[in-house]
Amino acid sequence: MDVLTAIHSRRSNGLVTETVVPEEVITKVLEAGTWAPSHHKTEPWRYFVMTGDGRRQLGETMAAIAAEGMTPAEREEKQQNLEKQKDKALRAPVVIAVAAEPSREERVETLEEYGAVYASIQNMLLAAHALGLGAFWRTGAHCYHPKMNALFGLGEQAKVLGLIYLGYPLRDMKEGRRRPVEQVTTWITEK
Repeated sequence: MDVLTAIHSRRSNGLVTETVVPEEVITKVLEAGTWAPSHHKTEPWRYFVMTGDGRRQLGETMAAIAAEGMTPAEREEKQQNLEKQKDKALRAPVVIAVAAEPSREERVETLEEYGAVYASIQNMLLAAHALGLGAFWRTGAHCYHPKMNALFGLGEQAKVLGLIYLGYPLRDMKEGRRRPVEQVTTWITEK
């Protein structure tokens, strides 16, 4: 699959089978991520691959974040919702937490480090698609929570920028649509 076809045909696909994804396939996805550009060649991405029961720690952490600030009575009342939080980590056979560990060099802008990791995530999503996997990228406040950093042993400056769920797709995705490029582009030329 050529890169333009991959870009145009890739869709987030959260309906995947529980079929085990071979480690060598996961490694190809990870390697694609490492080929993203990074300013000053800092390569600030960090990957945490969870499979099997390894996903349960993520679910427990997501539930703990959701329960934060609840009284014991509220926790009891919302127990079913907290169990759903735990189960989110089990919706695909592979979950990759992708984090940015910004360089501490003075010349390096933290925002550029995040940009490099986002580019890494896009590479990973395209590679997964090209390898026949369904993938979806989830973000949200739980990703940026200190408990998530603690789960993965990340420093204070680091941020989990998303969770990529991977598996073999249960269905084909509909063709996507975007606004015409002319609607979002301004050409600035000499006059």
